[in-house]
Amino acid sequence: MQYEFTIVVPVFNEEDNLKRVETELSKYLKIATKKTKILFVNDGSKDKSQQIIEEICAKNTDFSYIEFKENKGLSAAITAGFKNVDTELVGYIDSDLQTAPEDFNLLLNEIGEYDLVTGVRANRKDSFVKNMSSTIANGIRRAFTHDGMDDTGCPLKVIKTEYAKKIPMFKGLHRFLPAMILLQDGKIKQIPVQHFPRIAGEAKYGLWNRLLGPLMDCFAYLWMKKKYINYEISKKS
Repeated sequence: MQYEFTIVVPVFNEEDNLKRVETELSKYLKIATKKTKILFVNDGSKDKSQQIIEEICAKNTDFSYIEFKENKGLSAAITAGFKNVDTELVGYIDSDLQTAPEDFNLLLNEIGEYDLVTGVRANRKDSFVKNMSSTIANGIRRAFTHDGMDDTGCPLKVIKTEYAKKIPMFKGLHRFLPAMILLQDGKIKQIPVQHFPRIAGEAKYGLWNRLLGPLMDCFAYLWMKKKYINYEISKKS
């Protein structure tokens, strides 16, 4: 059976999480509603992440990877993943597994008439400061983008690949994926998904890049929205 769905897993210094990622995603592959494969994107990790990724891929035919020469950030890793998939659908999940792979099936059930379906983290298991800064940042972003999304930072999304490949790369991109689909006249939807506390590794975002950084990115988005060229090919030879 041909693959229908690729899950992109960005990785940066997650050596303590990767074995669990292998276990949980392997479990999901058995219950996935679409024929699914996994693509690790190693964003220039300095720990043993690459070694573990290669070990995982060597023994699992449904797993593959690409590795950056140096760290370029989450948005670059996501974009590179999107550019390197060949399935009709693409999704992504963070390697900290604070969201559950099995919830991809909830998103896949809705993707038919939509071009992006994103999760909304229900009962978030983060600290008060992290939850509050995310709430404020999401409110600011909604005021700029009018995308109607409550939790664009949720690391669980499914997108039609033809739309994902047209998203231009810029830092902070991962917070604007629904808005970038709207620029293509696509349809978006959000649904509640599970959320769990981080078990291992360290969070990569602090107050600055969770709150003040996104505010600066909003101005970049407004510029891009003004300049964005949307087109649809009617015929080709």
